[in-house]
Amino acid sequence: MNKILVWSITAAMAGFLFGFDTVVISGADKQLQALWGTSDAYHGIVVMTMALWGTVVGAIFGGIPTNRLGRKTTLIWIGIFYVISAVGSAFANDPVTFAIFRFLGGVGVGVSTIAAPTYVSEIAPAKDRGRLVSLYQFNIVLGILIAFLSNYLLRNTGAEPWRWMLGVEAIPAVFYTFFVFFVPRSPRWLISKKRYEEAEKVMQIINPDDDVKQKMVEIKAQSEVKLSGENIFMRKYRFPLLLAFLIAFFNQLSGINAFLYYAPRIFEEAGLGVSTALLSSIGIGVVNLLFTLLGVFLIDRLGRKQLMLFGSIGYIISLGLVAAAFFLNWGGLWIPIFLFLFIASHAIGQGAVIWVFISEVFPNHLRASGQSFGASTHWVLAAIIPALIPYLFSTIGAGYVFAFFTFMMFLQLLFVLFIMPETKGKSLEQLSEELLFK
Repeated sequence: MNKILVWSITAAMAGFLFGFDTVVISGADKQLQALWGTSDAYHGIVVMTMALWGTVVGAIFGGIPTNRLGRKTTLIWIGIFYVISAVGSAFANDPVTFAIFRFLGGVGVGVSTIAAPTYVSEIAPAKDRGRLVSLYQFNIVLGILIAFLSNYLLRNTGAEPWRWMLGVEAIPAVFYTFFVFFVPRSPRWLISKKRYEEAEKVMQIINPDDDVKQKMVEIKAQSEVKLSGENIFMRKYRFPLLLAFLIAFFNQLSGINAFLYYAPRIFEEAGLGVSTALLSSIGIGVVNLLFTLLGVFLIDRLGRKQLMLFGSIGYIISLGLVAAAFFLNWGGLWIPIFLFLFIASHAIGQGAVIWVFISEVFPNHLRASGQSFGASTHWVLAAIIPALIPYLFSTIGAGYVFAFFTFMMFLQLLFVLFIMPETKGKSLEQLSEELLFK
């Protein structure tokens, strides 16, 4: 088990780089706009969210290298992409070059959402799989916290602090790439490529108390099953498709990625100084980490629907208060406090539930396609919405933006109450039967 834990932590480091890469740009936001003199629209679309468009591409096409090259090789390439992106972004001298290198990092993020959880789930014993796969989500949140902390500590480094903020990601990326060379290949991928002797050696480590020969026979049989030609867009799968779409849609219409990208800017809009804004961002990372742990602890105890209910109510209260604070010019630390509540609501609700729920609502033979659809919906919106934030803040104002997010979370509450099924404690096969033809 010790070796499996080390391998799982190593693969999960891709999640740490995911979280770090996604949020580190927030500390460089206003510095880059001032340096290159770009308009709000150009800055939002080209400079700030190009990495997210890379993530969309990675999420859509990441299954190809994961299946053809293997989980391990894909994880290595993810690390290489992160290193190139970090170094290239730090040395960029114009917005287009900067955007290209950020795009490469985004591709790494998108592919990691497929390759890393897949690898961990395939090497983990059944009794430990949930805990080990959740290391990926935990590392995402940890990476977000460390990015906020790093931005704060590097805020006065050199003449252009943003270069240090972005370049420092190369350090964990190099360590990750080095360590992933020493993890074994997924035994299930090896079996699919008919490399049975290699697969058996790994299986002996993973399941030393089981009949490895029998287990390999079962995996071989499953790998030889041909798909029936069905797809997730057939009429009988419309309800699972709707569920995957809506939970991904509402995840981003809460404003979560827009907020993580622009946390310092939002705090400055609220009247806080630059250093105080960066420090408040660290608080966001801490709250996110703590409530993510709580959500992971509760998801199999209270259920997915219950956590989404708590999260939706928390969203409405916190976002409504943020909107009111901007409209009524409440100063001081009120907005950071309200946004801490927003992050807590997200972490314990959508943050803990979305990827688990999408993976549960599709039948076995269409689960990968269903997850790809849900992830693509999530990442397309995650690219579009943050791109609009600088323009919307400068035109209609932050108050109206947060009022809109509040309204969308009221719609999410209705979705949770009247449409979303509870999936806790039910087998995947049972859920497949229940969710057809609804």
